[in-house]
Amino acid sequence: MKIKKRNIYLTLFLGIQILFMRWIESNPSFIETYYSRGIYPYISSFLRILFGWMPFSFGDLIIILFGLYLIYLIYKLVSTRFTNMVSKVFGVTSFISIVYFLFYFLWGLNYFREPLNKNLEFKTTPYNNEELVNLTKYLVTKLNQSHLAITKSDSISVIIPHSNQDIYLLAKKGYKKLAHDNSLFNYKYGRAKNSLISVFQSYNGTSGYLNPFTGEAQVNRLIPKTILPTTTTHEMAHQIGFAAENEANFIGFLAALSNDDPYFKYSAYRMATRYVIFELYKRDQDTFKEIYKTLNKGVLIDFKCSTDFWNTYKNPFEPIVKKGYNVYLKSNKQVKGINSYNYVVNLLISYFKTPQNKV
Repeated sequence: MKIKKRNIYLTLFLGIQILFMRWIESNPSFIETYYSRGIYPYISSFLRILFGWMPFSFGDLIIILFGLYLIYLIYKLVSTRFTNMVSKVFGVTSFISIVYFLFYFLWGLNYFREPLNKNLEFKTTPYNNEELVNLTKYLVTKLNQSHLAITKSDSISVIIPHSNQDIYLLAKKGYKKLAHDNSLFNYKYGRAKNSLISVFQSYNGTSGYLNPFTGEAQVNRLIPKTILPTTTTHEMAHQIGFAAENEANFIGFLAALSNDDPYFKYSAYRMATRYVIFELYKRDQDTFKEIYKTLNKGVLIDFKCSTDFWNTYKNPFEPIVKKGYNVYLKSNKQVKGINSYNYVVNLLISYFKTPQNKV
């Protein structure tokens, strides 16, 4: 039994990488200066130029082919009765070493950058119930107004006339407006794409994802259309280097709200309202019920449509997938794991404390 020297070296390199990551995660200013604002914008632009012109998701194709190859490897392992296991283990660890390096070099180091509130120079502090209630009432009012501006009736749900491709193009306009005030939000080249594995995404409870190896933003084409604008802007936030889920949610909200298209504005207020109102539900159910009743009937129909969609795809494996994703997030400095998405509420409250942001 002979172990290839290359596989031994790559396995040793994996150990070195893990140790390096433990050091780098405690140096966010280094990452912010030399990676997130240094080489990453060039990496991101290069990947979007390389793969952005393709009408399909190349990253999804890689995942599909890798899944088929993995099944083949398992078959070969079983059919050969696990012979030469040591050599095969080194082959696997060497492959993991390459993937680990590419993941963090091409995108993953953004998990360890400076917090968004520091980059935007506004302070986030723990909020009290009064602040949460006030913001919830404000966002419900803005959502109702946005809904009425489109439907002209409080009992009709919003139907977005745009195609998915139109939404992906329109999403860039919101980022263009944001970039006028802050170059951190500069988005050039490429756009989001329909995911080739949208059915799989629906079953595992995800509306979109960023492929870190190709820099493509994949959107679940099956999700309700009213979710699509903010899902798109969320994934685009990942593309420009904001890895933390709460930060991508917040930037996605800002980009959708900055868009002149009324359906994007509706989607922005819709997303923000859902996060704050269900955070209120956890703290004060009586006030939650009182405010929830003030939502337009058409908005409630929209909310129910979204809930019904995800319930359609519920399955026994979804919680397992989410537990795995929870571990992944925690291993990348998101201590709240999958609940990190909900911490956008803190950013929203801090943002709307500034009077000029309440327009």
